[in-house]
Amino acid sequence: MAKISSKFGIILFNILLAVVVAALVIAVVVFGLKNYTQHGVEILVPNVTELYVEEAKIILESEGLHIEVIDSTYSNKVPLGTIVEQNPKASSHVKHGRTIYVIKNANFRKPVILPELRDVSLRQAQASLSALGLVIDSIIYEPSAYRDLILDIRKNSIPLLAGTVLEVGTPIDLIVGQGQGTNNVEIPNVLGKTLEEARSWLMAHALTVGIVTYDIPPTEDNKTQYIVYSQDPEIGTIVVEGSSVNLKLSMDIEKTVTADNEQDEEEFF
Repeated sequence: MAKISSKFGIILFNILLAVVVAALVIAVVVFGLKNYTQHGVEILVPNVTELYVEEAKIILESEGLHIEVIDSTYSNKVPLGTIVEQNPKASSHVKHGRTIYVIKNANFRKPVILPELRDVSLRQAQASLSALGLVIDSIIYEPSAYRDLILDIRKNSIPLLAGTVLEVGTPIDLIVGQGQGTNNVEIPNVLGKTLEEARSWLMAHALTVGIVTYDIPPTEDNKTQYIVYSQDPEIGTIVVEGSSVNLKLSMDIEKTVTADNEQDEEEFF
């Protein structure tokens, strides 16, 4: 009877030991899975662009992530004060506790200075305003011998002067010449002149400056040193008043001398 009890005790001990071992194994597996979920690469980064930082913080922290604003900029593509860019990007897989770095849009619109646009072509004015982030609300044509020439710039019917400080996104109106002149004029020679000299010379002949290109992009310091080495239409061409003349400029003396010599030869023959 004692032997039977002893054997039963051993069997019961082994059963209990097996249960304990099994429980430990299950605990290790569960802990390992939990640890992998938290520290592995299983968290999908949500998209927080175009959200305010506080909104993004709530969403990211609910996923076990953090947020840090590292810079601010200005963009007219997202609302003011919202997130412009995030890193890591949305839909990336990251570890639990990862910090998402964001760039925030400015709270206020960026101020810009209105350049001098009077007496320039409509195309040039459109390019300049677009680069500054200003919006052309309307283009109003008025009688003028100068076709597609900017006559005035206005906001709410009030003229704007060059140097006026405006906010990015400000709508403005362009007053443009209809080019109703009927008189013919001859294209003058503006080779060897600076841009401003050429502009004045063309204006004196009821013409405007068209597309201006530089062989090498100028700086603010040397821009006035560039001179015209090519013009289109060519010298002597008969056009209608208000027509535009495209100019190419360079600081390369050889280009301008060559252009002058070629013109002299044409006039000689």
